[in-house]
Amino acid sequence: MSFEQYQEEIIEDIKACLEALQVQPILFMGAGISQRYINTPDWKSLLVHLADTCPLITRKYGYYSQTFNDDKPLIASEFSDKYAEWAWDDGADRYPSEFFEDKFDKSIYLKYEVANLLNDLSRRIDLENFEYTDEVKKLKKVRPHAVITTNYDDLIERIFENYQTIVGHDVVTVNYTSYGEIMKIHGSSDNPESIIINNEDYQQFYKRKKYVSAKLLTYFVEHPLFFFGYSINDENIKSILSDIDEIISPNNELIPNIYLVSFNKECEKNGSHQKELLISVGENKSIRIKVIYANDFGWIYDALSSNSPEISVNPKLIRTLLARTYTFASQSLVKQELPFDFEMLRNIAEKDNMLAKLYGIAELNNGQALNANYPYTISDLAKHLNMSYWYYVNKEFEKIKEEKDFDIKASDNQYHVTIHAGKNCVHKYSPFALELLKKVINNDDYEIIP
Repeated sequence: MSFEQYQEEIIEDIKACLEALQVQPILFMGAGISQRYINTPDWKSLLVHLADTCPLITRKYGYYSQTFNDDKPLIASEFSDKYAEWAWDDGADRYPSEFFEDKFDKSIYLKYEVANLLNDLSRRIDLENFEYTDEVKKLKKVRPHAVITTNYDDLIERIFENYQTIVGHDVVTVNYTSYGEIMKIHGSSDNPESIIINNEDYQQFYKRKKYVSAKLLTYFVEHPLFFFGYSINDENIKSILSDIDEIISPNNELIPNIYLVSFNKECEKNGSHQKELLISVGENKSIRIKVIYANDFGWIYDALSSNSPEISVNPKLIRTLLARTYTFASQSLVKQELPFDFEMLRNIAEKDNMLAKLYGIAELNNGQALNANYPYTISDLAKHLNMSYWYYVNKEFEKIKEEKDFDIKASDNQYHVTIHAGKNCVHKYSPFALELLKKVINNDDYEIIP
């Protein structure tokens, strides 16, 4: 197929995933994103820079690569020692005086160099006027539920200005229902001490990784998840996926809500493109996810923003609202410290539009009949059909389209209706659709009644 056809199929698949889960995506941003937008160095280039900066590192980087079998955290540990020795001698003026107190680890001097380099590179780029300005503007429109990154620099904070930054192990304390957060699991250039770079840092991180993975598991199950800026063989991806594959993919099934976006300058010239990828995660285990090949990210950001609300709400406001609602439900309500209208609470629990009305952001409408006639989302259909994901229901719809030349989702009919809200829409399905799918799955004869 042509690359344009490939793009169309990918965009349709992304929109179907957003429709099925009815939540904003989670973005997992890797080093490739910062390299693209603010010219940060890769792992090797960063270590080469550090070697060239410290006068006590007298050999070329290649020597250390050979000595430590190209184990970059071990090389960083070696460099940490050299930087500490330099800081306590001729290099003292380079560092804040408090770094020489015993509460700081000796690695602080190397981490300070890393943070200064990245902050300087970030300051050089005006995101409102540079080569990728249009692409960044499209990224801002995505309004993700959260952003998770292994990068140290402040690029993501600059793009999503009203999101709250959570650094390092503090990620495990985040309430998974929170919205608008940037989780920097490997540390931040705004706090050099938090940066995970040397062997000792990674050993500590791996000890705690299961807690981080447990926290992220909820996101992996309930949200579309997109990896940007990582290579197919990236160890960060393998490390994270290895802890969750048995839970979300017990039979090596495709996980339809996890996408790896692989940057490839030559992808338009290829005659065919993979849509799924089998990634080895160690110990004879592998996991199947979706893969997208792209030589720019703008069209993918456009697809992701197709489900974003037309009216932007400040993420700080949403976080405050969620936090106070959580406190109210978990503390005041159970203690009955206030007089409650329990009929109102029951209505909120049972009716989708009541909570929005309570907060003053929606009005009651006469859509009860519509909800009664079309009660199912595509994920609901999957549950009723004992399917693990909405993806397989979508496959059955494609089969119906091929066999009967009828696209159920293309129009309002007795099987399906599209509910529009501004530029967004929700697809709902009727009991007729459920019965039709049962016949298709069982290979029974069936007819379409438009």
